[in-house]
Amino acid sequence: MIYRENGQFKTTYATDQQIFPISQDRFGILLLVAFAIVGVPLLADEYMFRAILIPFLIMALAAMGLNILVGYCGQISLGTGAFMAVGAYAAYNFFVRIEGMPVIVAILLGGVCTTVAGVLFGIPSLRIKGLYLAVATLAAQFFFDWAFLRVKWFTNDSTSGTVSVADLSLFGIKIDNPLGKYYFCLGFILVFALVAKNLVRCHVGREWMAMRDMDVAASVIGIRPVYAKLSAFAVSSFFIGVAGALWGFVHLGSWEPAAFNIDRSFQLLFMVIIGGLGSIMGSFFGAAFIVVLPIFLNQALPALGSLFGVEISTALISHTELMIFGGLIVFFLIVEPHGLARLWSIGKEKLRLWPFPH
Repeated sequence: MIYRENGQFKTTYATDQQIFPISQDRFGILLLVAFAIVGVPLLADEYMFRAILIPFLIMALAAMGLNILVGYCGQISLGTGAFMAVGAYAAYNFFVRIEGMPVIVAILLGGVCTTVAGVLFGIPSLRIKGLYLAVATLAAQFFFDWAFLRVKWFTNDSTSGTVSVADLSLFGIKIDNPLGKYYFCLGFILVFALVAKNLVRCHVGREWMAMRDMDVAASVIGIRPVYAKLSAFAVSSFFIGVAGALWGFVHLGSWEPAAFNIDRSFQLLFMVIIGGLGSIMGSFFGAAFIVVLPIFLNQALPALGSLFGVEISTALISHTELMIFGGLIVFFLIVEPHGLARLWSIGKEKLRLWPFPH
């Protein structure tokens, strides 16, 4: 859209009822990227890298992939944890079975394998939608949980069912410290965020949003439902598979199928709902909230209980975390369906107009 403001012509992109000037949007993003590259390593310690920053980047990538499917295309998925597992185990097998396999290539190949799995389980979306599609994707969760637990080939014949990777390196530089792992994940998230932003702005993204808003009308104007839905499943699965490989290779180091159980699927869905459906920025907000909240509760609730002479158990903290997540989901679905991203855009707009809101 081209509009005139203060005698100057400006260009904007319209996304889900939000209009952002290109210059302001790009400037803010460049500042955030510069701070992530330069500022964060100077301020963060080892604990913050391991417990907060690295999980945040990987979960943001997975939430971004799920947001493409759920937020932009309107296809519900409850099998995200399973697709993360496919990416992790596929990348692991490429890495350990092919001598000299670069870690980046193995991770990307894990994403490709997840794309195939996502398209296969996305085929039912051509005939069903809503709750029925959610159940179909939930079947993927139980199937892959069983496969990675029972089929020993996926774990390279490990007797314990646990797999591990070590000696990660990039161009001869070892990735064995928290700062190196942070930069490794940051490189992935920057590239994939740029790809996702351009995808949702191009004709493919418009086809996804048309299918989300009204699939019958979209097919009438010439949009192919088969192509639109399966392409959303493919792109979403690729993002999620890469995130799963990073979660296993970089964050965990060694893992078992329980690391990608159904709880992970619901956690990612919570990120998308709380952060904002149909928003790339919302994926970052949701991931930051879900990663930081448990750490905050683990520190704040015992301190609060000690003030009143009450001992707060670990089980109570865990239950409180689930209750807060549930309450926030209900709150955002009723009050602000676009989540934290929409609240952030409203705040920016009010600050831009302050003190003369006209």
